Amino acid sequence: MGSVYEFVGHADYYVLGAAAFWGLFCMVMVWTRIGDKRFKSEKEQNDFLDKVEHHLRAGDVDSVLTLCEGDKRAIPMMVVLAMDNRDMETEKLESWLMDRFQFDVMSDVENRLSWISTIIKAAPMLGLIGTVAGMMSAFETLETATAAEPTKQLLRDIRMALEHTLIGLLITVALLTAMASISNRIRQMEELVVFGMNRLFESLHHVQKRKFRAG
Repeated sequence: MGSVYEFVGHADYYVLGAAAFWGLFCMVMVWTRIGDKRFKSEKEQNDFLDKVEHHLRAGDVDSVLTLCEGDKRAIPMMVVLAMDNRDMETEKLESWLMDRFQFDVMSDVENRLSWISTIIKAAPMLGLIGTVAGMMSAFETLETATAAEPTKQLLRDIRMALEHTLIGLLITVALLTAMASISNRIRQMEELVVFGMNRLFESLHHVQKRKFRAG
């Protein structure tokens, strides 16, 4: 059985490593996606919306679409959708755009965050599996040991057990710390986007009865 415990302990190193890598990958993906979907500052977003409002008040849809062309940030994406569906009632359009923001932008972020949360919860348990395997191997070593046998194998088993606990805790603490930073970044993005969309809705409300120039 000692070889089984040793195999489980060593295999658990790879599982912990894979969990840490996947958690880091998801964290980087979330951080990058948030950066891609938001303006760097409120001033930059306001400058963009000033241009959108100017073209909207002039009834120039083509210029609005040209301004947003190729821009993958959340607000320009919502502006394009609003222009493509400008004949929809304002209240329905507002609700639909908010749903699209949740689906197109936030759904992927939330999916990645759910994986990170799962790893945060699983890492200590994965570490515990290695800890138990190491201690079971140590007990078996003690059971079969004689006074003449060296204690190196026993010490290796105990060390492996403690290492698994340490690695699991380190992964959890590292991801929890990064998660706090990510959560603040997400909140800032959502606040900025919601502010921008409310401003967009206000502009659409003012010009909803105007006749837009054909695109």
